[in-house]
Amino acid sequence: MRRILFRWHGLTVWSYPALLYVGLVVGLVAGNAAAHVAGIDARSAYVATLVLIPLALVGSRLLFVVTKWPAYRHNFRRIWDRDDGGAAMYGGLALALICSVPLLSVLGLPIGAFWDVTTFSILVGMIFARIGCLLNGCCAGRPSQTWCSVRLPNHLGVSARRIPTQCLEAGWAVVLLVLAVLVWRRLPFAGALFLVVTAAYAAGRLPLESAREPEPGAGKITVYHVMSAAMILLSLAALTVCWHQ
Repeated sequence: MRRILFRWHGLTVWSYPALLYVGLVVGLVAGNAAAHVAGIDARSAYVATLVLIPLALVGSRLLFVVTKWPAYRHNFRRIWDRDDGGAAMYGGLALALICSVPLLSVLGLPIGAFWDVTTFSILVGMIFARIGCLLNGCCAGRPSQTWCSVRLPNHLGVSARRIPTQCLEAGWAVVLLVLAVLVWRRLPFAGALFLVVTAAYAAGRLPLESAREPEPGAGKITVYHVMSAAMILLSLAALTVCWHQ
């Protein structure tokens, strides 16, 4: 575990925020390149992404807080305490999707094409973010003696042979990114790439969620299992309806 990436002239650079920032920047570049390929207004898409990123970060934090509400209900200041980590990507995606509807209407951007482009930003950002998780020890895998287990610490610094869930999720994002590049222009309608990748990511997240180290007292089925299943069903339903139309 390397929570502190480096120190420079008295400045401490923490691993997870640094990798998250790098992921956001590189994701913006990837999204801008994809916007040019898609033939949509790249400048407007860039502005929309810049507006949606902080909303996604807020949504990610809020979902994390909701899932751990007993720890926050008596101390609201902890919710936005920068020293109190924790975020859930599904919350960020949900809030960004909702807020994108009026925003894209104002900017004159087609929703389907924009989210196809943003798919590349999300996948690239996810790769770097999961590397940050690995260095920080968060989202650690459950202890295991299987052949693929690696000695890794969790967020408390407890080291053990674990399923390397952060690496596996980053690898899954790489696979989805490569597949997205290959199939994007072959899909039948704008928005299909986003729906396909969302369903595929959620399908991969189901076993990965089970491989994570469980919270004390948690059951086998978590809220993220339920959300992953819901995302698969909603994405496939939207694909079916849009395809027929």
